[in-house]
Amino acid sequence: MIAAVLLLPAACEGTSPPAVDFDLAEFAARFDPGAIIGAPRLVPCTLSEGVESTCVAVTLPADPAAFDIGPWCPGHINDPPEEGGIWLDRGRVWDVDGSFIENLAAFYDDPAWQMYDPATGAVKVTGSREACAAAARPNVDPQYRNHCVQCLVSYVEAGITSTYVIPITPVGAARIAPRVGHEGVGLAYSGLRLDGPAPTDAILSAYTLAPLDDCGGHVNLAAGYHVHAITDCLSEQPNPGDHAPVIGLALDGHPLHALINPDGSVPEDLDSCRGHESDAEGYHYHVGAPGSNEILACHAGQTGCVLNDPDADCDATRIRPPPPPDGRMRPPPPPGPERGPPGRPPRPPRRGSDGVGA
Repeated sequence: MIAAVLLLPAACEGTSPPAVDFDLAEFAARFDPGAIIGAPRLVPCTLSEGVESTCVAVTLPADPAAFDIGPWCPGHINDPPEEGGIWLDRGRVWDVDGSFIENLAAFYDDPAWQMYDPATGAVKVTGSREACAAAARPNVDPQYRNHCVQCLVSYVEAGITSTYVIPITPVGAARIAPRVGHEGVGLAYSGLRLDGPAPTDAILSAYTLAPLDDCGGHVNLAAGYHVHAITDCLSEQPNPGDHAPVIGLALDGHPLHALINPDGSVPEDLDSCRGHESDAEGYHYHVGAPGSNEILACHAGQTGCVLNDPDADCDATRIRPPPPPDGRMRPPPPPGPERGPPGRPPRPPRRGSDGVGA
């Protein structure tokens, strides 16, 4: 059975995992209907520290047709929360409604923020593929400073996919990177890419805002729709007992669970990567709170690949790791207490609706 396979304890660091049976049909049934392209398949793979293994390959579309996405940027400073998305700051989730845009200068204590036309109240929003490409990059084109950046999924080149190649039996990492790498966290059984933290500092430094929709995602031209925060939109697979439901699979093969257990409690014994062991399931992760801008802090196991070409080979040793902040590979420290800015309280995120977005 797939549960027995996916929840096996990780193999020892640096060793090849034992051969196991893997039920592809049962694994495929975990995904929402229409969420993936084709059927999952087993492929040989080389994990991030060189272990030769067997992985399951799953291909996701850039446009999750079976999932509602957007909206992102409001059009006017009078628009209600339903017309915009959310922003993650200081450990909290904030509505990007018209009032939020109007009061950015006060929110960030910086008079240089002016993201709307004071004469009309219209919000300055990127309105084309070219504007998206010029604004959604590290060196933002100066003409798009003080813009709300939204990239529509229709801007993404046809045929772009992401193929996740994930070990069917996790293998412990000898060196844990300080944060999630460029390949991201893993995938959701709703058929979505789960990425690392949104680069909010870089976005804000250019006086831009790239909101997420209420499901924690937005669009870039290279990969399409992807998620930076887990809200309440993903399909959940209940677990027997009192443990939080499963929502997906991390890139190292460990299960991803929701944050909150059925009794309303939050696990208190998580390690620096947000994982822990249970007797029934072995090692697994619990995702971070939406406002943390961090689904996972790191991967405890050796990771597979995310491929642009579904037929390419997976050799994760070729993937550039995230640069450590001080030259050492180590887990990050446990997160500190959440802090919230004064003023308007955040709201619980709602499920998104069809719309446009960044």
